[in-house]
Amino acid sequence: MAAAGSLPPFSPVLHRLLAALAEEEISISELSVLIERDAVLAGNTLRLANSALYGRRGAVNSVRHAVSLMGVVKLRNFVLGLSVARFWSRLRLPAGWSTNQFNRHSIAAGLLADLAAMDARAPYPEGAFVAGLLHDIGEAVIAVALPGRLETHPSGGCDPDRREGEVLGFSHAQVSGALLKKWGLPAPIQLAAAHHHEPDRADGGRLHLAHVLAAVETYLGPGGGAILPPSAAPESSRPLEELGLGERAPRLLAACQEEFEVMAAFL
Repeated sequence: MAAAGSLPPFSPVLHRLLAALAEEEISISELSVLIERDAVLAGNTLRLANSALYGRRGAVNSVRHAVSLMGVVKLRNFVLGLSVARFWSRLRLPAGWSTNQFNRHSIAAGLLADLAAMDARAPYPEGAFVAGLLHDIGEAVIAVALPGRLETHPSGGCDPDRREGEVLGFSHAQVSGALLKKWGLPAPIQLAAAHHHEPDRADGGRLHLAHVLAAVETYLGPGGGAILPPSAAPESSRPLEELGLGERAPRLLAACQEEFEVMAAFL
């Protein structure tokens, strides 16, 4: 994980929010103070609270009011998503890498994982958004540390995981899991990121956040996070149905698309 040393330091807000995940709680008061210290985040929080998604008749004029309206978890996820997106924008990434596309994919994965994990009653659903948001962080680390290595390999057209294994000897999922462990995130989030392409390895085949992430990725379209309809999944595998969410899949995907469109406007 030497490549992690090439990443810039976290902002104070992102550092505290990640620490709060390890502690598994943050109060309305503390979250409000954190947001208020960052003028951009505070402004975006008020924009979100006053958006059509929340359908308020009266204006929300304070961060504390926004937190109480939206709830700590929902607003924490929003602030984490924007803070992580800002973090990636500070990196020197190789030509051809789209930070916007990466951010959109990560946020869409987080939003859909959050909804699916709750409905599927997966263990540790409160960590689903962050697991989705950070599950592909290894891709960015590899792009920063080893620019061009994968693109120039003869097997460039094959499965990305296979190509990573052939060229690097490890996968971006393994890098993601190792980095989240280094940052002290809860074990279910680490394992979900590390095994999102092989979810049965996360907990001996038992239902895990890794299964949620594997299902979620099937519904994320190319080009940065469009939420695909249930019919887009391969006929041989309906991932949300395998989580027991077959009848609820259209509703979940529609709700995710609505949240994604609002959140993507802030990127």
